[in-house]
Amino acid sequence: MTSAQQRAELQRRIWQIANDVRGSVDGWDFKQYVLGTLFYRFISENFASYIEGGDESVNYANLSDNVITAEIKVDAIKTKGYFIYPSQLFDNIVQNAHTNESLNTDLANIFTAIENSANGYPSEKDIKGLFADFDTTSNRLGNTVTDKNRRLTAVLKGVAELDFGHFEENQIDLFGDAYEFLISNYAANAGKSGGEFFTPQHVSKLIAQLAMHKQTSVNKIYDPACGSGSLLLQAKKHFDAHIIEEGFFGQEINHTTYNLARMNMFLHNINYDKFNIQLGDTLIDPQFINDKPFDAIVSNPPYSVKWIGSDDPTLINDERFAPAGVLAPKSKADFAFVLQALNYLSSKGRAAIVCFPGIFYRSGAEQKIRKYLVDNNYVETVISLAPNLFFGTSIAVNILVLSKHKPDTTTQFIDATELFKKETNTNTLTDAHIDTIMQAFDNKNDIVHFAKSVNYDAVVANDYNLSVSSYIEAKDTREIINIAELNAELKTTAERINQLRLEIDVIVAEIEGEELE
Repeated sequence: MTSAQQRAELQRRIWQIANDVRGSVDGWDFKQYVLGTLFYRFISENFASYIEGGDESVNYANLSDNVITAEIKVDAIKTKGYFIYPSQLFDNIVQNAHTNESLNTDLANIFTAIENSANGYPSEKDIKGLFADFDTTSNRLGNTVTDKNRRLTAVLKGVAELDFGHFEENQIDLFGDAYEFLISNYAANAGKSGGEFFTPQHVSKLIAQLAMHKQTSVNKIYDPACGSGSLLLQAKKHFDAHIIEEGFFGQEINHTTYNLARMNMFLHNINYDKFNIQLGDTLIDPQFINDKPFDAIVSNPPYSVKWIGSDDPTLINDERFAPAGVLAPKSKADFAFVLQALNYLSSKGRAAIVCFPGIFYRSGAEQKIRKYLVDNNYVETVISLAPNLFFGTSIAVNILVLSKHKPDTTTQFIDATELFKKETNTNTLTDAHIDTIMQAFDNKNDIVHFAKSVNYDAVVANDYNLSVSSYIEAKDTREIINIAELNAELKTTAERINQLRLEIDVIVAEIEGEELE
């Protein structure tokens, strides 16, 4: 079985577990239990592997909690960020799950103990609350303790039976892939509520390449609306880990999604000291002010959400928004996220941001912000993508690429609306599609119906309209008709019709003559 087949089989079984076990629990709610169990198994095996240190004579799961010294515990927490006693490991809990009448409370206590093990250490904020959404005492699991334990046992057993192979060889990649597979499937099946926090991998790949294009190294990467962290992690997948020197930074407003993002970091083997995910509203309580600037910024912020805007008079003096001289409309915060990213961007870096297309042509405050961006030469490229690439929306979104080191004052426009592969529920970008876009982005050459670099004066003359369709003429897919040939065919057809009529008249006359006889 090839690695691709193994991964496909693993994904099939994971989704089967999720569907078989949840019963009457809503799939979107139940995701926390499947994802949380997968995470619990991962950190258990990761921690045991760390303690064993490659010594085959040591089996951490078989040790007694009493043999663990304070020194061992402190050293482990400083390195891994948390501590798990042998009795708390996933494998040991699964073995007796079906007969454990206090399984749900035991799990709750274990999760609390793992989180509390980081108290007083640098990892405390990164570990605290990781299991908050894995509520083993919730009535969503059943009305009685017996019902809760039966369902928890089924999830534990199902995840335990998944074959991730030998941990040091490929398990980390498979765990991360399985986690993202689950998130993407839940997002796809939950409509808007799921799509809000997950950027499909194929789009994430394009955004990561745009943000890190031709940078041999970046100090750190940032996402002001990071969701489950898929965009940040795509940057890690696409580039060698050492190219991102100081790690991954993100802020997320939704508490559940914030926990998903932190779990996602661990599951992709990013240690607590290499990521910093914060909870909160980026627009009114921005984090990482002392960590900027960032050499790479990626983001898929919520489209046209409401924000406080002009209702807070202090925001016009905020260093993120003041340079533009106007705030994004209260009913459409899109450009507030754009200005946030621009403020955090370094002089050598790029920001690649998924945007609602309306912000590129609407008048009012949004036009004034576009004027500020264009006049200061921050807009490198605007790319229009095909429709139906994202979960929960069929909108044909755009990608805005910001740069503070452009070599000239032109703005590039790319019409990629015809680049997609039709899938069952959504469209996707193939690697070939991404390569086509990146080649055009790199060389900045004009390509009829696809790419065009427009000088500053032309953009100004067009009232700072940055809509791709304003500069690139769509390809006419209508069939070209040769009028002369068509007329000749019509003439021939008319002559043939007349000939047939004459022949029919002769036949009719003969029939009528026979009838008279």
